[in-house]
Amino acid sequence: MTRVPQSKTGDSPYKVQVLDRALAALAILAKSSSDCSLAELCPALKLHKSTVHRLMMVLEQHRLVVKNPDTGRYRLGLRLFELGSRAIDGLDLRGRARPYLDRLQDEFGETVFFCILDEGQVFYVEKVESQRSVRTACSVGSRAPAYCTAVGKAMLAELPDLEVSQIVRRWGLKAVTPNTIATAGELKAELQAVRARGYAIDDEEKEEGLRCVGAAVRSHSGKLAAAMSISGPAFRMTKERVPEIGRALMEAASKLSSELGYQAAPAELLESAAN
Repeated sequence: MTRVPQSKTGDSPYKVQVLDRALAALAILAKSSSDCSLAELCPALKLHKSTVHRLMMVLEQHRLVVKNPDTGRYRLGLRLFELGSRAIDGLDLRGRARPYLDRLQDEFGETVFFCILDEGQVFYVEKVESQRSVRTACSVGSRAPAYCTAVGKAMLAELPDLEVSQIVRRWGLKAVTPNTIATAGELKAELQAVRARGYAIDDEEKEEGLRCVGAAVRSHSGKLAAAMSISGPAFRMTKERVPEIGRALMEAASKLSSELGYQAAPAELLESAAN
């Protein structure tokens, strides 16, 4: 009896399933505020304990997760940070942006962020932290909603209305403080104001007591590339200081955009000079 060799693609659905499960496990760990046990992962993944155990062993071997030897609980591994850092570096954005971020931090003494829009959310790429004891607590590699952050609104303002609507439908508009924009109509009006002003403001919308100003960076094609922001406690980042900070951010964002190959239209140049 002749054995029929198995097709190379015969086990591909299984391999894809394993990959889906691994990514799902990593996503669960990323969303968790603490380390996760097998007992917690099993119902979340809808898999038997032995299957999850084998899956976590493989992820641990690749340093994608770390198992606490004392508790047996899992957390994300540093390998993910290494891969993410290389991906960000490949964008050639972080290195180009850093001098502008440093200068803004020196000038205003507050924490400066550099972010991209990923899947409709703010992804923090770089951070130059304030040296003051009261400062913004947000780490590189973390995510935040776009609708209630200055960097997020600065980037949303660069998108067509249809794309903004799709992002809103996907993530929703949840009021996290009394100042948070919570309706699509309010967000649309806010983005129109951002476009007219040239910079966005988070007026204690993501966190009470925190104020932030952001401006978008454009690529050589004129489309959104990233955004930068200055963030600090509202008692230092007063409303009276916002226009000055906004102008400085717009200038830095404009220079970085030019460095990336973007050429502003004559009308934009005149408007920038007027501001």
